[in-house]
Amino acid sequence: MLGAGCAVVAPEDEVSDPLEPVNRAVYQFNEHFDRYLLKPVAEGYQDYVPAPARRHVSNFYSNLGEPLTATNAVLQGKFEQGAGDSTRFIFNSTFGVLGLFDVATPMGLQRHDEDFGQTFARWGFGEGWYLVLPFLGPSTVRDTVGMVPDGYLSPLYYVDDESWQYGLVALRVVDTRARLLGASRMRDTAALDGYLFTREAYRQHRWNRIHDGSPPPPDFDLD
Repeated sequence: MLGAGCAVVAPEDEVSDPLEPVNRAVYQFNEHFDRYLLKPVAEGYQDYVPAPARRHVSNFYSNLGEPLTATNAVLQGKFEQGAGDSTRFIFNSTFGVLGLFDVATPMGLQRHDEDFGQTFARWGFGEGWYLVLPFLGPSTVRDTVGMVPDGYLSPLYYVDDESWQYGLVALRVVDTRARLLGASRMRDTAALDGYLFTREAYRQHRWNRIHDGSPPPPDFDLD
């Protein structure tokens, strides 16, 4: 089975990537799409949109993710965190003007990131095969399945006007890409094989997220 395995695999363990030839082809497609369209748009956004306006946009989309984070915190048994995440959403949506201003963090309500991929991992589901999705980039079977309920918990899913919905999604993509410009430049400079670098960086990032930034030490077999 694609997602078989109950043990959550650490990034230092061998990756399951039987679709590597297909994944590499999709990776190259995504790279061309990024190089000739998405990255130039993100660079223009960063160059011509003032930093305070970009920060408000990032705050807005971060606030839209709070219901997803709060739900998954509760599903992982983090009830206190879930209550705090819900309070963040209420305060930022009201006093923060639909989330444009982050008034919750100065109040001591720290932001968290939780999604169904992490919840499935905390429930013991293995990551399954590594996947590269068109336009969306690196993933695993577990995280890809998690995207389905993630989408239903996004307020953007319930925007009735399609033009508004597509516009909001497009702006979120550009905002996210602009915030990753520095990371992509580092990858392009440091990596001999961008595919392998991205694969391992993604798995390490997800491992850290699953363990709330404090993963257990590697369990190396000295034998």
